[in-house]
Amino acid sequence: MSEDGILHGTFFMNGDVACAEGAISAGCRFFAGYPITPATEVAERMSERLPHVGGVYIQMEDEIASMNAVLGASWAGVKAMTATSGPGFSLMMENLGLGVILETPCVLVNIQRAGPSTGLPTLPAQGDMMQARWGSHGSYEIIALVPSSPQEIFDLIIEAFNLSERYRVPVLVMSDEAVGHMSEKVVIPEISPENLMSRRRPDVPPEEYLPYKADGDLVPPMAIAGEGYRFHVTGLTHDEKGYPVMTAEAQDKLVRRLVDKIKLNRNDIIKCEESDVEDAEIIVCAYGITSRIARLAVQQARNEGIRAGLLRLITVWPFAEERVKELAKQVKAFIVPEINYGQIVLEVERCAAGKASTVLVPHMGGSVHTPHTILNAIKESLQ
Repeated sequence: MSEDGILHGTFFMNGDVACAEGAISAGCRFFAGYPITPATEVAERMSERLPHVGGVYIQMEDEIASMNAVLGASWAGVKAMTATSGPGFSLMMENLGLGVILETPCVLVNIQRAGPSTGLPTLPAQGDMMQARWGSHGSYEIIALVPSSPQEIFDLIIEAFNLSERYRVPVLVMSDEAVGHMSEKVVIPEISPENLMSRRRPDVPPEEYLPYKADGDLVPPMAIAGEGYRFHVTGLTHDEKGYPVMTAEAQDKLVRRLVDKIKLNRNDIIKCEESDVEDAEIIVCAYGITSRIARLAVQQARNEGIRAGLLRLITVWPFAEERVKELAKQVKAFIVPEINYGQIVLEVERCAAGKASTVLVPHMGGSVHTPHTILNAIKESLQ
């Protein structure tokens, strides 16, 4: 541990602990949350570690208040995060939408478990993926990253904070119980300050500052509460001053910008990993813990002479639709294993647009797929 309290080195830790350490390395100094399996270890680790780096941990009365506290901390100039699971994620949706319209940088981690309702609290699922995109009301864009290992959850938490600060938007990290609770080697490097992004601050005096006046990149500079800048923050449709304007014209201008600042930068946001796709006739499209099983299934298919490939989604939202459209021109089918009854498969099917068939390999949660199940789906798609 360095003098500033930040860990460096090689460790054996589970994904939830790696998540917390990634947040601290990213500069997170505020965490508000409420205990919920299987995300509680994130909160526990943050409660232990934040005091050593000059940060603040607060256990709130519920998930609604947790998300609100995170938004407030961010407006006070602090990088802030919360972590939860299915039922808590549902409770956070209203204030997630508030964070979107207020353009508040923060990170929300969901260690997914099987539902609906309280479901299987200690077992994995990927059932919140569509909720991540559409869970709050209205038209907006969101960024959601999906790690497949403790190392990657560490890395992607840093990426999530950078994206949230760059685009002034809440960023979701959609992990799952299996990744959260598995223990593996995690390398924590020294993070150079130039690799950590902070929100752009206003370069005009307080009397000239308009809190929602965006430049060419569609992202407004963000003043910090208490530093002499006057601004109004509201969840109502607002103008560049931040004051409510109840007109269709104001709604059109604001919502288009909120959507376009993500949509028009999708190529800089989206990350995927591809294996053996160059000559593939079948592509398995997977994410999170499922992608690890899918990788073995693809290798087994290759061993049997089947030209299979893997498209691993690291960024699920925005969706990698351009890449799926390209691959649909060369392959016979997409195989989409998910620990749900079919969610991201609908996006794959939409983008394939009939040029390639799309096959769901569902799993209702509580465990993960077997490689044999995915391999059988690959073989059946060739018949």
